Formats: sequence, structure tokens, C-alpha cells
Amino acid sequence: MSREPVRFADKFAAVHDLWSPRIVARMNDIDFKLVRIRGEFVWHRHPETDEAFIVLEGSMEIRFRDGAVRLEAGDMFVVPRGVEHCPVAREECRILLVEPAGTRNTGDAAGERTAPSDVWI
Repeated sequence: MSREPVRFADKFAAVHDLWSPRIVARMNDIDFKLVRIRGEFVWHRHPETDEAFIVLEGSMEIRFRDGAVRLEAGDMFVVPRGVEHCPVAREECRILLVEPAGTRNTGDAAGERTAPSDVWI
């Protein structure tokens, strides 16, 4: 067990790619992942799990087929399992994702934006 705190600034310094979540901690079977985002992601859903977005820096929007929610630094939103959504950020936004270990970033969608789900920093 490490007795060092996770320093988000230091960890983000090691994250260079957009839309590529990196695990910084695991609690039971839940991963805490840092990710830099900018632009529009893919429409997708996670049929088996909820997904928590915590904005650390910047702002973003999570679009739904019937609306959207805007998040600023310090905000959190949980997308319920099975709900189709599309994260969007006009400028770079740094977020912490909280989700079960092994969760694929593109959920039920596939394609070039699918990142490995087990990369630690």
C-alpha cells in the first residue's frame, strides 16, 4: 500500500493524449481515472454501469438525446447506466472519471476513440 497522496497536477503532467483515461487509483473494483478532453466524443452508453464525471479544471457538457448538462470545475454528474450520452468540451477540460474496473471509455460504441481500460499512471 502506498502512503503517498495522488497529486492530480503531477499525474496530469503524464497524460498527453486526449480522450485516453488513465487509472490513478483503485478502490475495491472501482477505478479513478484522469482524462483530458477537448472537442466532441462519441455517442455511447454503458449498459452495465453508471459513470461519474468530476470536473477538476475547465468546463464541459454532457449531451443527451433530449438535452444536456453543463459542468464547471468542482461539479460532478453521474450518468445512469444505459443512458446514451456524448461528452463535449470546447476548450481542454480535465476530469476524474469514477467507474468499475475494466469499463471501456466508448461503452457500447467501438472505433478509433476506444482506449485501453487498464493503463495506470
